[in-house]
This record gives sequence, structure tokens and C-alpha cells, in this order.
Amino acid sequence: MKTTKARRPQPAIREAKANDQQRATTKIGARGQSAAGESRFANIKKKKTSGPDMGRSSTPATSKKRSSPTSGMSRMVAQAIAKTAIAREVQGIKPATENSTAAETQTTIRDSKLRPSAKRAKKMPQRHGSQHEISAQKQLREKRLTSDQIGDERLQKALAFSGIGSRREMEEIIEAGRVSVNGKIADLGAKVSPGDEVRIDGKRIALKWQDRLPRVIMYHKEEGELVSRDDPEGRVTVFDRLKRIYSSKWVAIGRLDFNTSGLLLFTTSGELANRMMHPSFEVEREYAVRVHGQLTPEQMKEMVNGIELDDGPANFARIEDRGGEGQNHWYHVVLKEGRNREVRRMFEHYNLMVSRLMRIRFGMFNLPGRLKRGQFYELTETEVLAVMKWADLTMMGQVKRR
Repeated sequence: MKTTKARRPQPAIREAKANDQQRATTKIGARGQSAAGESRFANIKKKKTSGPDMGRSSTPATSKKRSSPTSGMSRMVAQAIAKTAIAREVQGIKPATENSTAAETQTTIRDSKLRPSAKRAKKMPQRHGSQHEISAQKQLREKRLTSDQIGDERLQKALAFSGIGSRREMEEIIEAGRVSVNGKIADLGAKVSPGDEVRIDGKRIALKWQDRLPRVIMYHKEEGELVSRDDPEGRVTVFDRLKRIYSSKWVAIGRLDFNTSGLLLFTTSGELANRMMHPSFEVEREYAVRVHGQLTPEQMKEMVNGIELDDGPANFARIEDRGGEGQNHWYHVVLKEGRNREVRRMFEHYNLMVSRLMRIRFGMFNLPGRLKRGQFYELTETEVLAVMKWADLTMMGQVKRR
């Protein structure tokens, strides 16, 4: 009779048996731990019942937690509710139990939001010049004046150009004795040059100098924008729409009313702005005006010869009839000064209400047809140089010495 040897079990079977043994050992250990815990709890219970508190309830402490208002909630949820209540109390939002309506809550949230920042104006699309033009513009852009060529400058003008404030504000702080030059209190009309130490209320000021070719921007202003740097009512200003510069500041050449659109010029040269705005230079401003009604030929002649307004006589240099449809009629008028609402008041003198007013030209600058509302166009260096020659200023914006 043949004898057969027992075969060794396969590896999978050996692993399965080992896992079963390990599970059995783990269960036995868990039972032992639970039994020890039960016996420990029983001893504690006996001690409580055997003491002087036999008549009191033996309910464990966990039952008190379940009777609390936050029973069933996690600690994180309870903390979040508490933080929300504190935040609502700080913001002044009343809870629903105090008869607060949804409209009051929405109003509180709406009032807490800040005024959204205005969108930056887009640049007018333009074609690139030739290689010769690009090279010439680069040379003009990199040209600088030395400190000896800059010369002296009035203190209030230098401070205003450095972006500290307007000339009028600088004159006020100089008269108040708050400005010193090289350690001495400055007087109104004092002059400074590169290298001088200027301080306001003891704090040193880094002055900026017009040592390069100025920058000029043509901007198509929209109705509903203010020509001001700050507005207490939080309305959008034209300076909110322009890109910021850090080497100097934008100076608006002239102003346009809140409801007037059209060409608005900005520059970094105070002398160029003064040459274009001052009445003594008589720079022409042309407007397109739409009125409800029509002027008679006699009234048009009177507007050219001069009419009397509340703040003195006023007149148009030219006036042209551009026709119209229905009750609306268009005129093109030319002024040589920039008084407040002058065009509107001259038409109101004949009981004609202006329904639309747009500036289409300022001096040598014409409003480009491709310059849409809310867009700007920055003149190239060669174009700025031509503007300086037209204004009878030096390349860097100084008054030419005769």
C-alpha cells in the first residue's frame, strides 16, 4: 500500500489563516478592555452610592450636556453661531427677534459698501509709425536737462509740479510759514533750484523738475464725469479714468461741465496749460451745440457783437448754423475764453435750452473722429514737440527767454 505525503498549503491559504488568527486575537483583547472598563465603572458607581449622596440621582454628567440648547451640535458649530451673533451686534444689525425686516438688513449691507472704482479709459487704437519716426521719438523721450539748464523755479510752482497740491494750496501753506528752504522759513515768491532742501512741517520733500519733454493726452469726456480730483458725493472724476503717473501729475487744460462732453486735454506741463487757458492768449474753443428751437439772424449777430450776462459782457468769435431736424437745431460756436457755463447761458439769454453740448476743438487740437467716448490718445514725442513750438515754449516746457 502506497503512502502519500501531505502537501504544503498554498501561499494564499497560509495568508488567509494568518489573518483569521490575527482577527481572533484582536477580538479577545477588545473584550478584555471592555470588561475592565465595565468593572472600573461599577466600582465608581458603588463609591457614589455608598457615600452621603445616596438619595441623589445617579445620572451621569453626560445627561446635563444633552439638556443644553446646543445638544447634538458639535463644538465648531456652536462657536460659529456665537461669532456670527457678535459680528451682527458689532455691525448694528438687529436679530430677527427684534422685529427687524429684511429691507433694513439689505440697507445696512448696501450702505457699508464703498463706491466702486471707475474703469480706466481705454487707449485709442492707432497704427505704428515707420522705423525713422520710432527712432526719433525714442531720442526725444530719453533726452534730459542738466541741473544747470533747469535754473530757478518759484517755490509754489515746484511744489505743485511735484504733486503736493495745487498752486493755491501751496501758496496758503507758504504764507502760513509751514515751508522752509535750506533751513529758513520761505516767503511767498521764493525760488528754488535743484539741490535745495525743502521741508513742509519739518518733513523733507523730494521735488520733481521739468527736465524732460512733457506729456499730452487727448481725452473724450463723457457726460456725467466731473473735472475735479475729489468729489464729496463720490461721483466719478476724469482723473479716476486716466492712468496714473508717478514722475509728475496730470494737469487739466480747461474744464467741462458735468453735462458737457467732448475734447478734454491733459498735460504734465504747467506752462503749456497756462498758455492755453489764460484769457490773454485768446486760444479758441469750438463747441457743437444742440438747442430746442432756433435763433434768428438778428440774434446770431447780437451773439457775435456781444450780449450782457450776469457776470459781464460775453460774445462768440463765430457762430455757424448747422441745421437740424424737428425742434432740435445744431450750431457751431467759437469762444476765446472759458467762463463757467458761458455757452449755455448765452443761449438761455434768448430762452433757448441747450440739450447737448460738446467741445470739438481746443486751439490746434481737434477731436479725432476715431476717438470714442471714454477713450484717450497720448500724443507722440514728435507731436508734443510741435505743440511746444505752437505755444512758443521750449522743448521742455519753459518760457523762452527774449
